[in-house]
Amino acid sequence: MARKTDVLSSYYGEPRKFDPSFNGPVKNRSCTDVVCCLIFVIVILSYIALGTVAWIHGDARKVVYPTDSNGHFCGQQNTLNANKAILFYFNMLKCANPAVLINLQCPTTQLCVSKCPDRFATLLDARNTKSWEYYEQFCKPPKSIAEVIRDEDCPAMIVPSRPILQRCFPDFIRRDGILTVANQTIFKDGNNHKRSINELKDAAKGISGLLDAKEVGLKIFEDYANSWIWILLGFVIAMVVSLLFILLLRFTAGVLLWLLIFGVITAVAYGIWHCYWEYSSLSGTPGSNVTIPEIWIQADLKIYLQQRQLWLIFMISLSVFEASIVLILIFLRSRLRVAIALLKEGSKAIGYIMSTLFYPLVTFFLLAICTAFSAVTAVFLASSGNAVYKVTSVDDKCVYANITCNPETFIQTNVTNVCPGSQCMFAFYGGETAYHRYILLLHLCNLFVFIWLTNFTIALGQCTLAGAFASYYWALNKPHDIPLCPLYASFSRAIRYHTGSLAFGSLILSVVQMIRIALDYLDHKLKGSHNACARFMLCCLKCCFWCLECFIKFINRNGYIMIAIYGKNFCTSSKDAFFLLMRNVLRVAVLDRVTDFLLFLGKLLIAGSVGSLLFECVFFYLSHYSTLPYCLFQTVIFGSYMIANGFFNVFTMCVDTLFLCFCEDLERNDGSSSRPYYMSPGLHKILRKQEEATTSSVAS
Repeated sequence: MARKTDVLSSYYGEPRKFDPSFNGPVKNRSCTDVVCCLIFVIVILSYIALGTVAWIHGDARKVVYPTDSNGHFCGQQNTLNANKAILFYFNMLKCANPAVLINLQCPTTQLCVSKCPDRFATLLDARNTKSWEYYEQFCKPPKSIAEVIRDEDCPAMIVPSRPILQRCFPDFIRRDGILTVANQTIFKDGNNHKRSINELKDAAKGISGLLDAKEVGLKIFEDYANSWIWILLGFVIAMVVSLLFILLLRFTAGVLLWLLIFGVITAVAYGIWHCYWEYSSLSGTPGSNVTIPEIWIQADLKIYLQQRQLWLIFMISLSVFEASIVLILIFLRSRLRVAIALLKEGSKAIGYIMSTLFYPLVTFFLLAICTAFSAVTAVFLASSGNAVYKVTSVDDKCVYANITCNPETFIQTNVTNVCPGSQCMFAFYGGETAYHRYILLLHLCNLFVFIWLTNFTIALGQCTLAGAFASYYWALNKPHDIPLCPLYASFSRAIRYHTGSLAFGSLILSVVQMIRIALDYLDHKLKGSHNACARFMLCCLKCCFWCLECFIKFINRNGYIMIAIYGKNFCTSSKDAFFLLMRNVLRVAVLDRVTDFLLFLGKLLIAGSVGSLLFECVFFYLSHYSTLPYCLFQTVIFGSYMIANGFFNVFTMCVDTLFLCFCEDLERNDGSSSRPYYMSPGLHKILRKQEEATTSSVAS
């Protein structure tokens, strides 16, 4: 077995040699991956330019307030639309166009009206009947019937609608499981062809999804305004509990982790029972058997809690999670001692460098800036489009044919004289400049740069923390030999020398993540496809790129640790880290991410405990209110998990750094007085015992 291990070690590079001058992260280093650094800086400057151009062309008010095809806001005072606060779509069937998501507008003529239609009618029928007086209020005023028909200034059809967020949407009603509008399942379009109500629903779903999301957002904002004190209290409690948990690990790691494990198992078991009780109690309740996709997006979150399917999904998910925890504990019970030793050593390192616990605030601040800039840029890009009108003529030789025109001033121009019968008609929504033609590409660029900046921010945090904890490990006499301000020194080295390397690693990861997003988009488009081979191939590609993303994250993480210690470029550092781990593959198998699993349980326990505690407080103190802020609990639980995740990510980075340093320590030193180990005696004893046990089991 020893011979196989030696062959494996030599295949993955030579072990580290003893160097009496090495005592931690290298101080004298040079800039790495300079070309990628220059590209990264150019991309950031271009990204700022893109945001500026989008801000100049866009109008964020279009996201909130409806506008007609001429760009006039509905209901705006001192305008012709002052008494017309509702937006009406000429042809709702065109709203299924993907441009709805890109331009936040439906690619059809839009008109501000005072009320929505309340009946089915078509232009072909209305112009020959007495109903024209009612129908013409949904046409562009004021013209004769002949002019309206000629210029297509009227909708081809109208359907019974109701105003939703200042837009007219078909009044869908589900009766006995059948979708209807005004008790009808079939209607006639502008060409008197019969169409299904489901077609109308699919067409309206694109724009209504955006509006429903806005309504949910307004509801959440209202809840935040009423319960921000409770949310802040929950976050403070989560922060204190997370900090205490990490500090207590230093003294009571074994007891605390076993209590954590049994606490999570008990909490999940209670969740399974509660979901089953809710599922059973809703049996026979009217409307409780509606599926989640049929509900779509609702502002009132209580609607979801009244559906049996939701509780069944929760119960199955919790049951699978509970079974997974039990199986993992059964098979990894012998490795818990190693995890406890590593966590205890990590807690000791954090205790000496307490500033590392507050570094997640820096990461959060940088991520908030990236997210805010990307979101604002996306909104201004989406609101940059305007309605484009083109001249149409019956004469193909008309010199003005297909040129852009303004419908408000078209009659006053000389076009109608040169080309009799020409009209200024709505063509599309967007624009004709190069900026508008490539708006989709600009959206993709915005998304890619956002992902790149996010990954770079995370990489910067990992490299900074790794440098600080490596300074702790390679201090022979702890804590006296620990450098002054190790976190600040590590951050300065990462920014000054290794911006290019961090940008290079995050760029590789960002490309893979963009490919995964594209595959998810294709999968969404092919859901209704009957081509089983295409769906199978797409599923395989998604699985392969998910595995590739996980592998790249693993390589990057360990590569950043080596960059923080030795200051080499990204490729060399990643190769050295990978070879070091492969030379110590048995020790890696011992670690086997057990520490990550235990910390994940800690995050769940903290988030669930804080959420449950706050629920009890709010239920007893605010029960006299008619409605409770339901988004309060989701926000507190999610926020508590993210806070715990921020603290525990520091811990995870600490354990990974100490483990790599431990592997190098074993290769550099032998424990003698001339070449002493830098690790603590307790950690060395436990890892040595576990290694011997693992080696003997493999040999047998």
